[in-house]
Order: sequence, then C-alpha cells, then structure tokens
Amino acid sequence: MDKPQIIAHVQKSLNYTIFDAKWIPCSAKFVVLGNYARGTGAVQIYEVSHGDVKLISEFEKSKAFKCGTFAASSLQLRHFATGDFDGKMCIWNLEKPDMPVYSVKGHKEIINAIDGVGGLGIGEGAPELVTASRDGSVKVWDPRQKDEPVATMEANEGEAKRDCWTAAFGHAYNKHDRCVCAGYDNGDVKLFDLRNMSLRWETNINNGVCYLEFDRKDINMNKLVATTLESKFHVYDMRTQHPTKGFAMLTEKAHKSTIWAARHLPQNRDVFMTTGGSGTLNLWKYNYPSNRVQKDGNGVEMGVPGTLSLLQNITLSTQPINTFDWSPDKEGLCVCTSFDQTVRVLVVTKLNRI
Repeated sequence: MDKPQIIAHVQKSLNYTIFDAKWIPCSAKFVVLGNYARGTGAVQIYEVSHGDVKLISEFEKSKAFKCGTFAASSLQLRHFATGDFDGKMCIWNLEKPDMPVYSVKGHKEIINAIDGVGGLGIGEGAPELVTASRDGSVKVWDPRQKDEPVATMEANEGEAKRDCWTAAFGHAYNKHDRCVCAGYDNGDVKLFDLRNMSLRWETNINNGVCYLEFDRKDINMNKLVATTLESKFHVYDMRTQHPTKGFAMLTEKAHKSTIWAARHLPQNRDVFMTTGGSGTLNLWKYNYPSNRVQKDGNGVEMGVPGTLSLLQNITLSTQPINTFDWSPDKEGLCVCTSFDQTVRVLVVTKLNRI
C-alpha cells in the first residue's frame, strides 16, 4: 500500500487567537474565526488560489467567536452558524454580515461547540443545530422556530453541572431518528435519543472529552470517535449495543498530549485525522474485524472492536493544532489552525489508494 503524504501547502500568520476554521461548501474558500486581543470576535474568509491564500472579506463583532458550522444550512444558502463567548448562537449570511439572519442568547456562559444536521444534503429531517456550553447544558435548535430550543439536556436539580466541551449529531438516516452525543470535562459521554427524548447510553472515559464525531451523520450509527486529554482517543462500534456492556470500543494512545479533535474524511469514513497538543497531525484508518458481532455467554449479541492503522503523521507547530476541517469537495484538501495564530492549508495525497 502506498502511504499517504501530508503536505503543508500554505501557511499564514494571523493577528488573533483562532478557535475554528471551516471550508465553505462548493468553493475553494474557508472561514476562520476567533478572538482579537481586545476581546472582540474575528471572522475572516480566505480563498485558496495559485498556491496561496487570499483574504476575501472580514468582519468584527463585539464578542469573541468560539465555534462555527455550515451543517444545518442548505447548499444554496450556505449560512454559517456560530457560538460565542457570551453564550449567543447566531446564523450569518457571510455575504451580508452586518446583522445575523438568526440570533438567540442560548446559554448563560460560553458556547464551546456547535454542530448541525439536515443541511448540505447531509442527514434526513429538520435543519437543526446543537450547542454545548460551559453552563453544563446541551441544546438543540431549529432555526425556523424562534428563541426556544426544541430540546435541552442538562443536569438534574441537585446534580453537579459539568462543563460540556463537545457535542455531535448522528443517526439522522430518516426523518424521525436523530441522536446527539455530548462529552464533558469529567470524562462523561452521553448519547441522547432525540426521537424518544431519552438518554440512550452513557459512559465515562476517565479524561475530559475534547471532541466527538460520528463517521457519518446520515446513516444508522456506525462509528464514533471520542478524543480526550492525556493522549488517548476511543473508537466505538455503534451498531450493536449490549444491554450491560454498551458498545464495543478500542483505545489508542497518540500525540503524547491532549488530542484536540478527530475528523473523518468525507470521501472515506474509515479514515480520520487526529490533532494533537504537541502540534502534530496523525492520519488513521479503522479496520473492521471479520465479524462485527458475537454472542456473550447468555447468547446476547455484543459488538467486536476493530483495529487501527497509523497511516501518516507530521509535526506542524510547537503549539496545539486546535481545529481541523476536510474540504467536502476536493479529496485530501484540508485546513487546520493552531495556537501560534497560524492557519495552514494542507494536501493529503494518495487517499484513493488506501
């Protein structure tokens, strides 16, 4: 097998702390957002052209931005949803950014993470957004319904509130089913079934959960990656849930540091990149076992975890690689950012030979 190569194509230093970067669908452009030293929010749009990146437009808002997603918008509109340090969730037309097209004060504290489903042709059902906050709550929003979330998941009265660092949609394979998975600072992972408004599964992985992502949102749940502090990430086979043992899982130690994110390649969901606090990127492939299901001593079905292959790794920075996004349109094109205030466009080669 020819090994993929991770090639640093362009890098650009910016004058603010970068918290997120996302490709604009159906374009060679990406949006970068973050926090100026004066505490205001930065949004910049860059275009990849002739071996360089060119600033196309930018705007500044009163509050710093933490996270963003296009995933609840249509390919025609390509509206960008953001979460900020003040707990506000906004949706922007990036071509007319003077005022958001939707805005809600969703949380009492910073919105740490945002994800969407039902847009860009990905996932069945309503266009929805999920926000995860330091206030401990996870909220699901339908932008067509003003001001009030369609679902709220938070600690019961008397329970300690945990800082929720990440949330992700999955299981949106028909118009009725949908799940949200949330990860917390104490290592809790909780899977919420939105159809039945119930907690479907929970576990604790002993370290703060930095990032969660399903390999695909628009199918019956298949795999879930959870990254943590202290160098570990976990891959769950979500197809078979045992009544007491839950989902089959494998654990990998990597990066020798916090693993900030994991992102699946859109064109091959068995390949994913992890980003490290040591300024490194690792490219992985998940290998399925010969049988994904076996029976326990009582004849009850349980999942069987696969294995992982490290395809390639690279060191890009002395600072954490805190965000990463694959281009949905051009296989192997990606963008990442780090806390040295640098945005990098990369090309990963030979992915079609894996």
